[in-house]
Amino acid sequence: MAAKRVLIVGAGPGGLTAGMILAHRGFDVTVFEARDVVGGRNAALRAGEYTFDTGPTFLMMNFVLREMFEAAGRNVEEYLRFKRLEPMYRLAYADGDVVVSSDHDTMRDQIRRQFPGNEGGLDRFLAEERKRYAYLFPCIQKDYSTFASLVSWTLLRAMPYLSPTKSLFDNLGRYFDDEKLKLSFTFQAKYLGMSAWECPALFTMLPFVEHEYGIYHVIGGLNRISQAMAKVVEEHGGKIRTSTPVKSLWIEGRTVRGVRLENGEAIPADTVVVNADFAHAMSRLVEPGILRKYSRENLRKRKYSCSTFMIYLGVKKRYDMDHHTVVFAKDYRTNVKNIFQDRVLSDDMSFYVQNASVSDPTLAPEGKSAVYILVPIGNRLGATDWTKEEEPFKQKVLDLVTRRTPMKDLRDQIEVERVLTPLDWEEQGRIYLGATFNLSHTFSQLLYLRPHNRFEELDNCYLVGGGTHPGSGLPTIYESARISSNLICRQHGIPFAPPSGLEAKIPVRG
Repeated sequence: MAAKRVLIVGAGPGGLTAGMILAHRGFDVTVFEARDVVGGRNAALRAGEYTFDTGPTFLMMNFVLREMFEAAGRNVEEYLRFKRLEPMYRLAYADGDVVVSSDHDTMRDQIRRQFPGNEGGLDRFLAEERKRYAYLFPCIQKDYSTFASLVSWTLLRAMPYLSPTKSLFDNLGRYFDDEKLKLSFTFQAKYLGMSAWECPALFTMLPFVEHEYGIYHVIGGLNRISQAMAKVVEEHGGKIRTSTPVKSLWIEGRTVRGVRLENGEAIPADTVVVNADFAHAMSRLVEPGILRKYSRENLRKRKYSCSTFMIYLGVKKRYDMDHHTVVFAKDYRTNVKNIFQDRVLSDDMSFYVQNASVSDPTLAPEGKSAVYILVPIGNRLGATDWTKEEEPFKQKVLDLVTRRTPMKDLRDQIEVERVLTPLDWEEQGRIYLGATFNLSHTFSQLLYLRPHNRFEELDNCYLVGGGTHPGSGLPTIYESARISSNLICRQHGIPFAPPSGLEAKIPVRG
């Protein structure tokens, strides 16, 4: 019997994860990617002799990635080299820095020195959140494509730990009383493109998994993950067609029959997987009038994450600076309000600097550095005209970097430069509103209320990526791909091994 044909729209982390799992299970897989490189927001960005990660730079829960390769019949260690970062990162405040370690004794001593009386909170945080994580992570691995899926023992057991009325910041108040220390455990809400005061408390699992399992770098950059996945897809007989944008989904009635390419090809399929940015895909790849719940009008009513302003610099020297540094605005609450409520630019802004060359010499020529700067800012719902504001805002960012980090002479050392604005994310990245972290992760857009992995409006259509369950972030995107891959196998009667269980998700520290 001929293999079932699966077409995947987008070679981002979700599409590639699904591609390698499904190809391993015997499907005829083709992945279409509009750009000339794989990876989507996880792609490599190259400028001269320098290599940067376009988007994600923190690898958490690397055991999830390991499981995805195992599901594709491969050992991730044969494709990628991992480096555990210690310390994990430096947090720079106006009145001093906090160096964050995943070694619990080191971190406890750090808190005792800088925040006397709060050190016991670390042990309470780890004990309580370890318990919460044990109940909540299995919920992340579940499919919520039917209403009946909400009535499951897994979810019912987790209900007491969801804390729907509490924010991430509120929850950290159970463990620490110093605001700066609470910020040190809540800034991770930015990984979801949210404010710590709006992010649901269930996402306390983000700082927990950092402190429990550490943060990793991949030698060559996290973009190497996507390249390795693409290689596995092809090893299993799958095809990846770069520089091949999809014009539309081929839909008859409410059933997806394949895809239509911008070059005029119409390719039939048994199943189509959409890895493109969700709101962009449903507003651009589906003819008006077909969708109801996610019509163009209704998409505009949804809540979206913030965006980011990116600067990638190839510089002529090495800096004695941590791999990851997060610099907080002097008035952090006002900066957060400017991003998420007012959507205006701040003069006093928070930003993140990756100085990866201190850990990885492959990213730049000897003695030089690939420097990555990210500034969280409002998405395209704001009124900023980026055709006019790009250069002045870039100069403001560089002013702050030179004032608040050891990179005092940064401007004099720049050899190459690339910049991405929210407008670039929207137009070049094909990201709706330039919202780089996709649909917001409010309770009204989680689990069953998020677009379903088996897309509820179209038959033979499945979703992967940050716009479906479980949401944004590399580990959760990988899980979205495993969920959808298993649903596709179920549809076509292909046997598969389910996730190996909670024990596999709570590995021994080390």
